[in-house]
Amino acid sequence: MSEELIVKCPTCQTEVVWNESSPYRPFCSKRCQLIDLGEWADESKRIPSQSDINDSDDWSETPQPEPKDF
Repeated sequence: MSEELIVKCPTCQTEVVWNESSPYRPFCSKRCQLIDLGEWADESKRIPSQSDINDSDDWSETPQPEPKDF
């Protein structure tokens, strides 16, 4: 069971050995790691969902009454 696991870098497809000698795994380099992070931050990549929830949606389950001015 000393067979090395080799994966492809998600950014550039270079082969990467999956062990301690590859500190950026599954990426081949810090550069590829940062490119991927930038794509997530720019929202070029996202995890699809079935609902269309966005940050401006009201998360309260019951409507809150408006405060009354006296």
